[in-house]
Amino acid sequence: MSPRILYRTLAIAEVITWALLLTAMFLKYVTKTTDMWVSPAGGIHGFVFLSYGAMTIFVWINQKWKPSVGIVGLVSTIIPFATIPFDIVIDRRGLLEGDWRLAPGGEKPKGFFEHVQAMVLRHPIIWTVVAAVVIAGVFTVLLILGPPIPISA
Repeated sequence: MSPRILYRTLAIAEVITWALLLTAMFLKYVTKTTDMWVSPAGGIHGFVFLSYGAMTIFVWINQKWKPSVGIVGLVSTIIPFATIPFDIVIDRRGLLEGDWRLAPGGEKPKGFFEHVQAMVLRHPIIWTVVAAVVIAGVFTVLLILGPPIPISA
C-alpha cells in the first residue's frame, strides 16, 4: 500500500470517528437522550486519532516534508474534520507521490528516524503488531488517566 493510499485511508477514518464522537456527544449533552455511545465512540476515535498521528510522522519522514507541513498534519488531527482538507492540499502539492523510499531495494536510510522506518518497511507484519501494541498501550494509559479536568473560572 502506497503512502498516499494509507494516509488517505486514515484521514477518512479520522473524519468518520470524529463524526461518531460528535454525534454521541450531541445525544448526551444537547438532546440528553443517551450517553451510551460516548465511551465506545470516544474509544474508537482515540485509537484512530493516535494511529493517524503515528502515520503522519511515518509519512512525514518518508516524504521528507518540511517541519511546517508535518506539524500542520499533526494539528489537523485535533481539529474536527481537518484531516481530509489537509490530505487534499498535500496531495495536490505532490507531497504524497511515490512509494516507500526506504523499502527494501530503495534508498539507504540516513539518521535514526530513517533507520527505524527502514526496519519497519523491511518487516511490516512484525512492526505493525508492535505499533498496534504501543498505540493500544498509550490508549490504555490515557483511558486510565481519564478525561481532561475542566478548567473552572
